[in-house]
Amino acid sequence: MQRTLLDISPGQALVFCLGITLFELLTYMASDLIMPAMLAVTSEFDADTRHVPYAFNLYLLGGVCLQWLIGPLSDRFGRRRLLLSGCMLFGVACAATFITHSIEAFNLLRLIQGMGLGFVVAVSYPALQEVFREADAVRLMALLGNVALLSPLLGPLLGSLLLEWLNWRTLFLGLGLAAAVAWLGLYLCMPETIGVLRNDGQQQAPVAFNVREIGQRYLALLGNRRFLCANVALGLMSLPLIAWIGLSPLLLMQLLGLSAREYGLWQVPVFCAVIAGNLILDRLLVSHSLPQVIRFALWPLCLGLIALIGTALANAALPLLIASLSLYATGLGMSNAALYRLALFASDDSKGLVSATIGMLSIVVMGAGGSLIAAIGGAASLASFALWAALGGLLCLPLILRFLRLSTPTTLALATPEDVN
Repeated sequence: MQRTLLDISPGQALVFCLGITLFELLTYMASDLIMPAMLAVTSEFDADTRHVPYAFNLYLLGGVCLQWLIGPLSDRFGRRRLLLSGCMLFGVACAATFITHSIEAFNLLRLIQGMGLGFVVAVSYPALQEVFREADAVRLMALLGNVALLSPLLGPLLGSLLLEWLNWRTLFLGLGLAAAVAWLGLYLCMPETIGVLRNDGQQQAPVAFNVREIGQRYLALLGNRRFLCANVALGLMSLPLIAWIGLSPLLLMQLLGLSAREYGLWQVPVFCAVIAGNLILDRLLVSHSLPQVIRFALWPLCLGLIALIGTALANAALPLLIASLSLYATGLGMSNAALYRLALFASDDSKGLVSATIGMLSIVVMGAGGSLIAAIGGAASLASFALWAALGGLLCLPLILRFLRLSTPTTLALATPEDVN
């Protein structure tokens, strides 16, 4: 059975997926690999430690900066050209960090590096949806999520080990060289999906690039209550994990005095739980629709967040906080790719523009929420972090339920057992 919607060989499809996977992994590694060294970075530049979460949030902000433009440009000029440009921009910004000499230049490059994340969200995700059949696309999104999660899982631990022999500048240079490998794989094997006749007889024609019209289309998306609920929910449900990534160096290394290696090891249970959730999603897709999977996932997600509140009120130790985060992370892994798919098809507009809007809204929510948690004392104690992160994450529950209630049975029937088989 033909598993792709385009006439490409299995080998080309494999290298295309591997190229996207490597690029996405690198965009996360550019953040997580360096987290154990962030205190050394601020010390070398004689900067305040507030730049640790600040640099991380700048990276997230970079993911938003160009998405509004990247999506429509990929609808007009094609996914391939835009993704190759984004991969090159990311690689050059990583390599340039090797020679930076001030915290201001470092933060600027973090912003530019984050733009690579915008290309992943606004270009590569729609391309996968357009190359592969529906159930396969959902599975690939979940598996890509697993690979991307290897970054926060292994990144801090790998970074702490590499820093015993290398400095943080060399790590960024290595990321730039790896981005060049990803660019080469995409250049050789990424198919174009715009203006190409697919095996199902459909063709996505190029969409004219008109700034005024694009603005009107964005406003129309923002006026779509169902779409808006899904996007804000995507950001809020990931907020506790994002806040943990940004603040855990301060909580574990500065507050508790743990070593960089111990810091990396404490990340393992949380991100293993997200991966486990993604694997559960893959099994559930065989016999359940995406809305059913999301409803199942809300149980561990919400129970984990409620347990986080309990750890805050009881001023519990680190192991209980990690256990609560891991339970929440399991639910996040089960639901994130499914909710993204439903959000992407909550509008009939071109998928480049829709995906860009999803990325912008969710990243703005995560970045603003993470900054707010840091500003109100989320790094002051484990209890403070647990309380504010859990309250922020629980805000996604009414939005998800409202999204599912507003959706029609037709729009929700995206992954039935017949689709998968």
